[in-house]
Amino acid sequence: MAVLSARQKAYHERGVTEPEMIIPETAHTAFRKAADYFKIKLHLVACPAPNYQVDLSSMARLINPNTVILVGSAPNFPHGIMDDIAGLSRLALRRRIPLHVDCCLGSFLVPFLERAGFETQPFDFRLKGVTSISCDTHKYGFAPKGNSTVLYRTAELRKYQYFVSPDWSGGVYASPGVAGSRPGALIAGCWASLMSVGESGYLESCVEIVGAAKKMADRIASSPVLAAELEVMGRPLVSVVAFRARNLNIYDIADAMSERGWHLNALQNPPAMHIAFTKPTAAAWERLVADLEAAVESEREKERARIAEGKGAKGAAVGDAAALYGVAGSLPNKSVVVDLANGFLDLLYKA
Repeated sequence: MAVLSARQKAYHERGVTEPEMIIPETAHTAFRKAADYFKIKLHLVACPAPNYQVDLSSMARLINPNTVILVGSAPNFPHGIMDDIAGLSRLALRRRIPLHVDCCLGSFLVPFLERAGFETQPFDFRLKGVTSISCDTHKYGFAPKGNSTVLYRTAELRKYQYFVSPDWSGGVYASPGVAGSRPGALIAGCWASLMSVGESGYLESCVEIVGAAKKMADRIASSPVLAAELEVMGRPLVSVVAFRARNLNIYDIADAMSERGWHLNALQNPPAMHIAFTKPTAAAWERLVADLEAAVESEREKERARIAEGKGAKGAAVGDAAALYGVAGSLPNKSVVVDLANGFLDLLYKA
């Protein structure tokens, strides 16, 4: 909705008819979905190693009179990295372009980082260039799925997401968003969750969840087994820890973890995987690390055996994650992947 609002604002105030938006390549794919839905030309900006934050100079070079919105993540979903929102804010102010901060994943963690004693970065309306923020109450707010919020700096910007039909034969129709009518039960469930957990509960959750993520990142860097084969991507400040493999096939490691009961998210471009800590996994972080060490050691032994047999390093992988991402990564034409995904979605609607 923030993207729609920015598009409408640019159309009504500047006459922009061929809108463009600029986002980090690691921004949530919902922004690609919005660009497709609302017919906005999309520019993806690299987030290079070693910090994996969006490159501000590249973003600045892409700005033109048709640019309707800039986006930054706090943090992003793939790697759990917070973009330089302060730098994006300065850029947005200088070029007079709305800046949206995606804090859906950070939600009820990022606002509590400082009070919990953790390192943080500015990300909210205290930065004058930030014009809208999205925050999921259903993630670390512990509300029922289907709840989320979008916050605007001004009511004037918010009104651009509204739809009003004044002359419909059924009467005047006004809707604040795409969803139209929303179930009151979800809103009541969200309110009940917020009241039940409370500010002190969210602070406690931040200490537990972010604390576990930091311990995990530190252990990957200090464990002789893990440090030799894995590399934490950037400096994660919140709940997500992403890591790459130095020599092994990361998807083989993901499959080995699945066999041990840990179903971690496989990533691509570059190949990696991550763990998004929650209260249950935070309580079990030591077992997670122990299983990861065992999985890495097991895959290292398999790799040595393949090399000894003359099959070469990083041999053919057979696990689910390895098979899926191995095929996807080897296809120059992604239309095949799109067709497979469409087929999967069709199956969900079969009676």
